[in-house]
Amino acid sequence: MKSYIALAVAIISEIFGTTMLKMSEGFTNLFPSLGVIIGMGLAFYCLSLSLKSIPLGMAYAIWSGVGTALTAVIGILLWDDPFNWITIFSIAMIIGGVVLLNSSNRTEKVEGTVLTIQNSNIE
Repeated sequence: MKSYIALAVAIISEIFGTTMLKMSEGFTNLFPSLGVIIGMGLAFYCLSLSLKSIPLGMAYAIWSGVGTALTAVIGILLWDDPFNWITIFSIAMIIGGVVLLNSSNRTEKVEGTVLTIQNSNIE
């Protein structure tokens, strides 16, 4: 459970850092530039903590997928980024891809556990 909390903090920090990146205007504004460094630093630190018990592919898919989708929503809300049916479809595809990737990881994990038990019974 702690790993998923760390992953959630990593996602929030990455979104904060990316938002500050837009506000930094090419690192010409001091405080948003510091926000980028703090946000991204905390994001990578928390992501590394989550990797102690969450598989790399699963953690990275969640982190990057949710971060990308929420950052797109923030862009729409704060900076009037384009919003149309293609945007909605694209965000849905990102979230769907993360869900599918995570469900495939769970299936492989269960199958791997069964195989391990069978192999240990043979020996």
